[in-house]
Amino acid sequence: MQIKNLSIAYGQKLVVEDISLQIEKGKMTGIIGPNGAGKSTFLKGLIGLLPRNSGAVTWEEHDIEHMRGSIAYVPQRNSVDLTFPITVLDTVLIGTYPKLGPIKLPRKKEREIARKALAKVEMEKFAKRQIGELSGGQLQRVFIARALAQQATIFLLDEPFVGIDMTSEALIIEVLKKLRDEGKTIIVVHHDFHKVARYFDNVILLNQQLVAHGETEKVFTKENILRTYGQGFDWEVRH
Repeated sequence: MQIKNLSIAYGQKLVVEDISLQIEKGKMTGIIGPNGAGKSTFLKGLIGLLPRNSGAVTWEEHDIEHMRGSIAYVPQRNSVDLTFPITVLDTVLIGTYPKLGPIKLPRKKEREIARKALAKVEMEKFAKRQIGELSGGQLQRVFIARALAQQATIFLLDEPFVGIDMTSEALIIEVLKKLRDEGKTIIVVHHDFHKVARYFDNVILLNQQLVAHGETEKVFTKENILRTYGQGFDWEVRH
């Protein structure tokens, strides 16, 4: 994925400013930065969920818009209305819609895809539950299953590990690594410093502007972290 001169503003305030980089295909990339750094905005801007003030995003020399049906986006859990009367299975079925085309409804084939996706995240026994009845970790697994049901090429996840149990986190990262090993491209907004080296092949360090990006072992350094978070950041405690 090639990103050139990407800028996004809320009103008159630039939140993401003139970012150019390449996100490597078939790798797991983490987006790291302080609160208010524009990480979620950047992620949404990549796929047009937010309007860009400037810049272009391409995939194999084609505008990313042509990839819409092959991009799975997993939002932060707090952006979801948990009172909506929808079951776990129906939530995952939504992932099959992009390949159905207009008007068509999911049938036996799509339901089988959804059930297999639920099985991969060990949530098949919750298929008939309303999503508001789930724990944070269970709900996040369902959202991952919905992304799996989409059979996407690119997966974007916004803070998927916030407020979930360790079992769910371990299962989700295992699923994501399998997707990467199958050649999928995974991009994750992440906050836990202790796991960056274990989880990601590459990292993007962001604070409204691009600070550094590249292979994790080369880029995720004390020097670059302090450049991203400021000299007052307590590296020893967080690392």
